[in-house]
Amino acid sequence: MSETEHRAADVIDAYRRRRGRMLPLLLGGLAVVLLVVGSFLVVVWLTGDQPPSLPFLSTDTPTPTLTFTPLPPTDTPTITLTPLPSETPTPEGPKTYIVEAGDSLFSIAEEFGISIDQLLAYNPEVAANPNSIGVGSEIIIPPADAPLPSLTPLPTNLAPGARIEYVVVTGDTLQAIAAKFNSTAEAIATASKILVTDVLFVGKVLVVPVNIATPTPTSRVPSATPPATSTATPTRVP
Repeated sequence: MSETEHRAADVIDAYRRRRGRMLPLLLGGLAVVLLVVGSFLVVVWLTGDQPPSLPFLSTDTPTPTLTFTPLPPTDTPTITLTPLPSETPTPEGPKTYIVEAGDSLFSIAEEFGISIDQLLAYNPEVAANPNSIGVGSEIIIPPADAPLPSLTPLPTNLAPGARIEYVVVTGDTLQAIAAKFNSTAEAIATASKILVTDVLFVGKVLVVPVNIATPTPTSRVPSATPPATSTATPTRVP
């Protein structure tokens, strides 16, 4: 072998020996790098916000049991209700009604729940002439519980033929009125300028001559006339 070939063989042999020594070093360095990187990743994983649950590393943590302690009972306040004052109804006073077409004393009294007697007692001008009410007339409507005025007692010392004014009430007839004042139906009709056969209207004012007939028992004949307030006022014959 020549000297040149001997030197080339030495160089190749030296390279191979150097490469053989470098390979373990490279493998060792790579292993160290992998170990460091793996350790870092494991640390980050375990210390993160949601660490993994490893059965071999975790232990059972007892769940705390909440025990409620009852509070001592408190006294319930007693509410005392104050009774409200009872309302006293204000009595209703008379009111005014304007007569409309088709109205009559009967319909007006029925509409307001009062009697003809009460209606005429509060409206003497109507009692004097029950047929005088016209459309637009004003009539006073009393309360339903309005008392009726008491009748004026007749004097006991009236002379025969003395005249009184009498307001027709429910059920009156000329014969009944005549018997009440010791008069006659004919005398009452003549003094009042009516006929004996005329129908008596409630509230009509009659002139009755008293004490001109002997008292005789008479039967009271029912009348279809509505109720009204009767008053008797003595008058003297001029």
